[in-house]
Amino acid sequence: MEISEQLLCLFSAEVRDEGGEYRVEVPKREVETGALEPGATYRVALIDRQPSTTSESDETDTDVSDGPQPPVEPGEMRYVEVEDLGKQGDGIARVERGYVIIVPGTEVGERVKIEVTEVKSNFAVGEVVDEDV
Repeated sequence: MEISEQLLCLFSAEVRDEGGEYRVEVPKREVETGALEPGATYRVALIDRQPSTTSESDETDTDVSDGPQPPVEPGEMRYVEVEDLGKQGDGIARVERGYVIIVPGTEVGERVKIEVTEVKSNFAVGEVVDEDV
């Protein structure tokens, strides 16, 4: 499966029948992080929740289990702004498509230069290398 560079966000949602109209609810965080704006119009792509069975030759070209790749890599330097605090008090910054980077030892509103030290499919961890940004 090929993911467009124009992808703004990615989330799972249920299609609901509301009196003959069908609705997909967008998570509040997608609007709060600035990925989407209320009242704007977007193109929507739907992906089946069950991966399709593909032949082995198809999987060599495209592996449907991979999903979108994280927008950061280990060792990468980034300037980020801490937007929130996690349950354990670590700073949380968001980058492309709402991807979360956990930045220990920071406070909300701080803008810091970090080095990405760990990358997972749904979040990364960054270490502050310069606080005076």
